[in-house]
Amino acid sequence: MADLVILSLEDALALAREACLGAGADAASAEALARATIAAHRHGRPEVGFAHLLDYLGSYRAGRINPQPQPKLTQVFAAMLESDADGGIAQLGFDRAFEALLSSARQCGIALFSQRGSYTSGELGYYVRRLAEEGLIALAFTNANAFMAPAPGKPRLYSTNPLAFAFPLGVGERPVLIDQSSAATAFVNVVAAAERGERLGDGMAVDASGLPTTDPEQAILGALLPFGGRKGANLALMVELMAAGLTGARWSRDMPDFRAGDAHLDVGLTIITFVPGSGPEEAGARVKSFVGHLAAAGVHVPGRRAPCPDEIRLDAALYAAVRSYAA
Repeated sequence: MADLVILSLEDALALAREACLGAGADAASAEALARATIAAHRHGRPEVGFAHLLDYLGSYRAGRINPQPQPKLTQVFAAMLESDADGGIAQLGFDRAFEALLSSARQCGIALFSQRGSYTSGELGYYVRRLAEEGLIALAFTNANAFMAPAPGKPRLYSTNPLAFAFPLGVGERPVLIDQSSAATAFVNVVAAAERGERLGDGMAVDASGLPTTDPEQAILGALLPFGGRKGANLALMVELMAAGLTGARWSRDMPDFRAGDAHLDVGLTIITFVPGSGPEEAGARVKSFVGHLAAAGVHVPGRRAPCPDEIRLDAALYAAVRSYAA
């Protein structure tokens, strides 16, 4: 077993914050990214926690992220907000818009937040979870640079194009939360498999020649595939239109690599959030009852696992890599 470093939540947050500052981020960006990083770990998504934080840190140093952005928020309509992240992180633009988004949703019953001009969105479930904690239903879409071909033999056209959905179950209850890519697996999982020397499952990827492969190194050079064939590709298209077509962000195929070069990505993020029509408590109680039936039948209900209460466990090598930026 790999050596582990066990941190309290406070120490983990401080580590992430100091690493961001050490990489060049301003205080507001460092705080927003550190909190999103801890949230990913606490809710069972370490692959988009500290492991992905290294991508951000390297990108700050390389110039792929604006270290001192000035996100611009515009209220286009009573229920529509548009943000330009100014080349910074998506989480900061969302933080700056959060209270206005809540206010619009509660006044109008529904609200839409769209953002362009950011680095990758990180854990997409983070955004809808925060809204669900306020009693709102939420749906989110984002893109990034192209990793996925719509079918074997086709060019890379889409990112993994994830979507996330959260439904609150009432005060003090964990929401139902779905966060999944349109690809058969997430790109961060392919990178992790390559680092561990593991194989991918069949049907997940093709090599640079467009031929099926289970070798993650070849998949990185080739392309991922959508889950479920044409149906997954259709979802990827929908996400692309919501993330880039609506926001004015770059299409995935035109976006630079989030791990190489010095160009800003211009990622798109769209979030739709609304108040349950019958009221948060009544709707939450009804859905909670249904979720109970699902659980009794042995059905996995995503998002319902209790978060890690008071500690973050990191592989010693990952800890050292993050710590090096803080130093």
